[in-house]
Amino acid sequence: MINLRKITEENFIDAFNLKLASEQERFVSHPIRSLAQAYVYREQCQPFGIYEGDTMVGYVMVIYDYDIPEYDIWHMMIDESNQRRGYGRVALDRVLDYIQAKPFGSSNRVTLTCNRDNIQALNLYKSRGFTETGAVDEDEIELSLMMQ
Repeated sequence: MINLRKITEENFIDAFNLKLASEQERFVSHPIRSLAQAYVYREQCQPFGIYEGDTMVGYVMVIYDYDIPEYDIWHMMIDESNQRRGYGRVALDRVLDYIQAKPFGSSNRVTLTCNRDNIQALNLYKSRGFTETGAVDEDEIELSLMMQ
């Protein structure tokens, strides 16, 4: 069963050991970079390991943007050895459940960016109700979802 666990001193090395296929590395920043960002934004974000049982199979970070306000999903990735098993879809649902509890503040808007060439990820996000906002930054497309 897929679940999210907060990144702590006990499991951050597991996040560092996650790998993407070489052709995917341009799509998502490695958890090392993301955890550095999590430290900087520690009052408004939570990094998670994505687990199947006791094995970390992926990583994702949720951050709250107080200026907008909205929740953002950053750096979601599944280790290359665990892809194509539905883990990303279930993990995204778990992330949305977490956001639904509004851990940092009140907002029903969830936003993320995705490389326009990352067709699998775009299809996943759109299947969960995310729509393109029209905002583009280089190769990244912004998508958003309004939650109830």
